[in-house]
Amino acid sequence: MKKTIKDIAEMTGVSPGTVSKVINGYTDVGEETRQRILDVMKQVGYKTKTKAKKKVIGVIYGVRVDFNHPFFADVINTISKEIGLLGYDLMFFSGQKDNGQKKTDYLLRCKEAQVDGCIIIGGDEIQQAVHELDQSDIPCIGIDIKLTGNCSGFVMTDNFNLGKKVVEHFYLLGHREVAYIGGLQATLVGNERTQGFLQAMSEFGLEVNEKWVEHGDFSEQSGYQSMKKLLAKSGNIPRALFTASDQMALGAIHAIKEHGLKVPEDVAIIGCDDIEISRYIEQPLSTMKQDKQKIGKLATHMIVDLINGVMGSSSVIVDSELVIRSSCGAKLIKKEF
Repeated sequence: MKKTIKDIAEMTGVSPGTVSKVINGYTDVGEETRQRILDVMKQVGYKTKTKAKKKVIGVIYGVRVDFNHPFFADVINTISKEIGLLGYDLMFFSGQKDNGQKKTDYLLRCKEAQVDGCIIIGGDEIQQAVHELDQSDIPCIGIDIKLTGNCSGFVMTDNFNLGKKVVEHFYLLGHREVAYIGGLQATLVGNERTQGFLQAMSEFGLEVNEKWVEHGDFSEQSGYQSMKKLLAKSGNIPRALFTASDQMALGAIHAIKEHGLKVPEDVAIIGCDDIEISRYIEQPLSTMKQDKQKIGKLATHMIVDLINGVMGSSSVIVDSELVIRSSCGAKLIKKEF
């Protein structure tokens, strides 16, 4: 008589669920128990129906990065389209702790889900769980986060040169008084954009007025609050403003208008990211465009090549492009709709 999972469970003194986990390759079963179950299965001639393993790539979002984030949402949409063409599906992992868990354990969850690899979206901070996954044997590709594992790589915008390009453009427009609202300094992206801004200001011999420098968290609200602070503590109004995200630029514009000033007549503005809404506001926003489609396509092909052993640990830096619209006071090169 053919033995069932229930029979195997009774013979080994475990639950049917534990037997099922061993059959399906789950890793959260003790080695002694696993071996005992496998031995009994072999003795009774238990055979499993083999199914083609699904090809799955996990997606993990960093701390305080939402699914509707205007930059990362476009990147993920590109990845979703590309990954399907290569025969893979995506599995999104929650950053919340499971009931009873003392900490988030992405490595364990990835092994249990039997993902082939992982794409990790950068966030405000690098969790220990992300670091452990990066240093494992599971292939990983980071976006806006530098991974260092032997099976890892990353793709990101050249944020240092991005900051330099903005200052150079303002300089060529004749602006010598440039303010800056940066992102979180604890983040790689925020720090590199700030360093690029400061380096370019130094190279062009421009003074960095400490009263004209604030930092937010890349959000629209933080851009509004930062601009309010900047206007309140400064006697003179800067002629130009660079914000480290388009969302902060939108908040800053709101604060500027509340102060009775106009964009770009009183303050010229350049943001960063080229989110969709930036081209539809009253004064369309000049911005440093990150190539979201290119980043998404690169991340897709890099993770698949890592999985298939075509490439080893690697990193790719993507250039940015200045999109000139009316918020920086320059003549429109082309109308974008």
